[in-house]
Amino acid sequence: MHLRKRVLVTGGAGFLGSHLCERLLNEGHDVICLDNFFTGVKDNVVHLMDNPNFEVLRHDVTFPLYVEVDEIYNLACPASPIHYQHDPVQTTKTSVHGAINMLGLAKRTRARIMQASTSEVYGDPEIHPQTEDYWGRVNPIGFRSCYDEGKRCAETLFFDYRRQHDLVIKVARIFNTYGPRMHPNDGRVVSNFIVQALAGEPITIYGDGTQTRSFCYVDDMIEGFVRLMGSGDEFTGPVNLGNPGEFTILELAEKVIEMTGSKSELVFKELPHDDPRQRKPDIGLAKRELGWGPLKKLEEGLIPTIAYFEKLAKVIR
Repeated sequence: MHLRKRVLVTGGAGFLGSHLCERLLNEGHDVICLDNFFTGVKDNVVHLMDNPNFEVLRHDVTFPLYVEVDEIYNLACPASPIHYQHDPVQTTKTSVHGAINMLGLAKRTRARIMQASTSEVYGDPEIHPQTEDYWGRVNPIGFRSCYDEGKRCAETLFFDYRRQHDLVIKVARIFNTYGPRMHPNDGRVVSNFIVQALAGEPITIYGDGTQTRSFCYVDDMIEGFVRLMGSGDEFTGPVNLGNPGEFTILELAEKVIEMTGSKSELVFKELPHDDPRQRKPDIGLAKRELGWGPLKKLEEGLIPTIAYFEKLAKVIR
C-alpha cells in the first residue's frame, strides 16, 4: 500500500520546486509549497491549486516555521546570478538561516530532509569532470560568493546536524537544469538564448563561447530528487545530479537558433567575474547508489522548453 506522506517543499513555486510539487502530488502525497515569491511565481503552481492535497504558504525560510511534516525538500534560494546578486546579503541568509531553520524543523519532527545544493560549490574547478570528493576552488569574497559560499555553508550545517542530532539528511549537488517554467529574465544561458532567439534579438555570448556547460532536463532532475529522498538512511550524499553531456556555449546558441528558426546574430561580450570555464558532473555515484541517470538528450528537452517560451511570449504580447 502506498503511504501518503506530508511533504514540505521550500521554494515550491520556483522552477524546480513547482515540478517537484507536481510530481509529489501525482504520487498521492500531501504537499506544502512554501515560497516568499521573490523569484518563484504563482503561475508555476496555479494549476495545482484545486488539488485538495496541496497548499501554498507565503513564508520566508529565514524565519522559523512550525508545521508537521515527514519530509522536507529545501530548495529555497535564488539560483540565477541576476537574482542572487540583486541582494547578496539576503541570498547568504536564505542559504544559511534557511538551512538552520529547516534543519531545526526536521530535528523537531524527525523528518528526512534534502538540501538542494549546487555544482557552484566546486567554484572554477581544477579537475574535470567534477567528483563529489573534490573540495572545490571558490572565491570567498567575489560577486558570486553569496551563492557559492552560502550553499557550501548549508552543506556544512547539514552534515553537522547529522553528526550531532542523527538526522536523516540528503544533499544533492545540482548541475545546470532547464525546462518549462524557467524564469524568462533569470539570465541563465538556456532561457536567455531562447528568449533572444524568439524575439529575433542578437544572442549574447559571454567570453568566446568555448566554455562548456552540461544541461539536464527538469524531469530527469526531479526523478533524481525523489530517488535520493527514498534512498537508505545511511546514504547522505553529497551526490552530483546532472547530465554529463558537455556542450560549448557556442554549440548551444547554434542549436537554439536552428530549432527556433531564428535570424538572430551572435554578439560576444566580456566574461563575467569568476565565471567557471567548465562544468561537467561525474554521475558515477548517482548511478551506483540511486540507479539514476538522465534520459533526455538536449535536443529532446529543448522542444518543450522552446514551446513554453513561445506560449509565454504570446501572453506577454
